[in-house]
Amino acid sequence: MNNTLEAYKKAIKIKYEIEKEGEYFDFLYNPSRGKLRDLCWLIFEDKPTQDDLNVFRNLLCLDFDHTQKNKFKDQKDKFRPIETFFKGETDPSNIDAINLAAVIVDFQPRPFKKFNEKCRIEEAKQIKNVVKNVTGESIIMA
Repeated sequence: MNNTLEAYKKAIKIKYEIEKEGEYFDFLYNPSRGKLRDLCWLIFEDKPTQDDLNVFRNLLCLDFDHTQKNKFKDQKDKFRPIETFFKGETDPSNIDAINLAAVIVDFQPRPFKKFNEKCRIEEAKQIKNVVKNVTGESIIMA
């Protein structure tokens, strides 16, 4: 699982490098905790998925509620691991912070659980193909 988690973080970081030049340039180009928090609010105002709402709750210890913007504003420090991850200063171990980073740059598949499942399915297909190729080929000896 550790290799899969590293692959997930690497893929999110690559997506960040693309996204920081895009629509949310002002928030992502030189990210700060405050900018990431504000971008997070914008993203969650626009019909978040249940998985994304769970990530929000897990990291911030509160449910997303349109009427609670002031309470959310106090959550700036929770975005520090994401800020330092995007800047390449740290390698976060908090899966909830990594999952919220994935939400912020719209990386799919997310959260990590879905990414991990997809990787396992791909690995199983590769193994099945290798086994099929090895057992399906006839060896001709001269």
